[in-house]
Amino acid sequence: MAHFAQIDNEGTVTQVIVVADEHEADGEQWCADFLGGTWKQTSYNTRGGEHSEGGEAFRKNFAGTGFKYDSDLDAFIPPKPPFESWVLNESTCQWEAPVPRPDGPAAWDEEAGEWVEVEEPLMETDNTNQ
Repeated sequence: MAHFAQIDNEGTVTQVIVVADEHEADGEQWCADFLGGTWKQTSYNTRGGEHSEGGEAFRKNFAGTGFKYDSDLDAFIPPKPPFESWVLNESTCQWEAPVPRPDGPAAWDEEAGEWVEVEEPLMETDNTNQ
């Protein structure tokens, strides 16, 4: 199975669908003929320019609704987080804070311009059978 993203006139992904293997080779055209619009193939296993199974990374990120397709980079870019200070890394097409994220649970504090350590939430258990 292959995944294809429909892109509107502003380059925004409006939907992602799965297409049968027999249409993968000509999938972008097949989608356009069958559903209309502009389509680009996307890889479920690609994120940040890396393929999770060691294959060839494809268009930097698996597309999602609301992502932007950048034709110059031939990449899908996720929506920008609500932080003015974050910038796009054009080699991964991921948004990055100006300070690297520390290990462990942390949240970005835009006003302070830093990561703030947060407590991990406790796991809830189902005690109905006890």
